[in-house]
Amino acid sequence: MNEARAVLKKQMIDTRKNKAVLIQFILFPVMTIVMTLLVKMDDMPEFFYLKLFSVMYLAMAPITSMSAIISEEKEKGTLRALMMSDVSGAAYLLGIGLYDFFCCMACTVLMSRVCGLEGDVWRDYLWIMAMGFLISIVLGSAIGVLSKNQMNATSLSVPIMCVFSFLPMIAQFNSTVEKIAKFFFTEQIYLALNREKSVKMDIEGISIVMANAILILIFFILAYRKEGLKKN
Repeated sequence: MNEARAVLKKQMIDTRKNKAVLIQFILFPVMTIVMTLLVKMDDMPEFFYLKLFSVMYLAMAPITSMSAIISEEKEKGTLRALMMSDVSGAAYLLGIGLYDFFCCMACTVLMSRVCGLEGDVWRDYLWIMAMGFLISIVLGSAIGVLSKNQMNATSLSVPIMCVFSFLPMIAQFNSTVEKIAKFFFTEQIYLALNREKSVKMDIEGISIVMANAILILIFFILAYRKEGLKKN
């Protein structure tokens, strides 16, 4: 845990220099707040923009930021220096993962409060978002571990990110896509967020999300066993 805390502190300091990673965390929260406060239409569903952008945020920000951070440090040799300083691979990934999770959750708390969520609905919203962030963080870690450099990480993360992010939106307009999308955790989270006057996931949704989490964890384990955290 001491090693993980040290990595966490290091990454918080590095974020001030790495604007590309910082933008990943703040882009969708800022868009959500601006759209909620300035763009209003008659008969617009309650919390429309919050629900719309939340699923995109939990699929995009953790995946791209985790893969970018890990691949960048592998490419620049920073990771090798950390390993030579007796920082274990598990501690490194835990520290980066905690950093990513805290940043995402802080921005999520801010945008949801500004948009007006409160009470039990706000609490349930945060729990579901936290679950989605954790799954995406593990997926982003796997991509970062597999990637030889930042360019490789981008080429892997962008298509995966787009699938998880945009499937829920496309599923609203296409019944065939809807049948496929229901097997993705982002679709189940979107459905949970869009319940009237509540945020709740049914048994089927929980089962699908857990199955997604297990598959992504297996993917991460295989990636780590194949590549580890060595500098390519």
